[in-house]
Amino acid sequence: MINSTSSYFIFSTYLHVGTLRYLLFMLTAVIYMFILISNTSLIVVICMNRSLHEPMYVFLCSLFVNELYGSTGLFPLLLLQILSDVHTVSRPLCFLQIFCLYTYVNVEFCNLAVMSYDRYLAICCPLQYNTRMTVNKAVTFIIVLWVYSSVKCLVTLSLNIRLPLCGNVLDSLYCNNYLIVKLACSDTTVNNIYGLFGVLITVLVPLLPILFSYTKILQVCFSGFKQTRQKAVSTCAPHLVSLLNFSFGCLFEIMQSRFDMSTFPSELRILLSLYFLIMQPLLNPLMFGLQMSTIRNAWRLVVCAQTSQGF
Repeated sequence: MINSTSSYFIFSTYLHVGTLRYLLFMLTAVIYMFILISNTSLIVVICMNRSLHEPMYVFLCSLFVNELYGSTGLFPLLLLQILSDVHTVSRPLCFLQIFCLYTYVNVEFCNLAVMSYDRYLAICCPLQYNTRMTVNKAVTFIIVLWVYSSVKCLVTLSLNIRLPLCGNVLDSLYCNNYLIVKLACSDTTVNNIYGLFGVLITVLVPLLPILFSYTKILQVCFSGFKQTRQKAVSTCAPHLVSLLNFSFGCLFEIMQSRFDMSTFPSELRILLSLYFLIMQPLLNPLMFGLQMSTIRNAWRLVVCAQTSQGF
């Protein structure tokens, strides 16, 4: 039995791949660099172009900032573990990673929820949009969702940090809140109840405005003109793809941490456990940056301006 005062955790999911770890390190580093460059570039484009200083793009900017935040919570430690022979992490750093990743998930869902409400106002209430959704209101929404997500995750951590642990081996590639609770020597009823409650509100709080918004949008699409339908599809398609992609990744991770998935091949489990932390930051810049013509045009203007200054 491991002493409950153990100051580190061991990740048991990393495979022994020999010299292939250098190739994996390079591939992972390239993915991380692409995430940093693509999301940062779009943030800069939105901030520099005055025509994009509108609520929809303010929400997108928050989304891209969250992709950077979540990726930074995962990749630096992941890169270190890939090169390391001993896959350990200090207890404080592990809890810090839990806070970053869980806050990232909460902010992502809430951000997508307010974006769906913004699209509902733009498509279903176009004449009232400029009064009901202003830039100041959008900033207020963003502050509230970040504060709400941070407080929710701090409560989770405060319940976990006090637990005495009878082990320090985590069946994961990164720190997972529920896996640490399973190592506890003491009663974890409060942690389990709050954990289930946390999962429910993480899903339900964003889900209600999303369902409401898209029910109303679909009603307008079926009853409106062709031009209205085209506008709805062009603005909502990237949002829906992003939402479904992230929901799939989170659903598998919840199932993997709560249920026995040992029948799955270990390589598939590794890929799917990283899916929502890697694919979402990769997909969102491509979806919103390439699909939305206003961002593409603004990007070209920024590139042209930088090029002309260089000559």
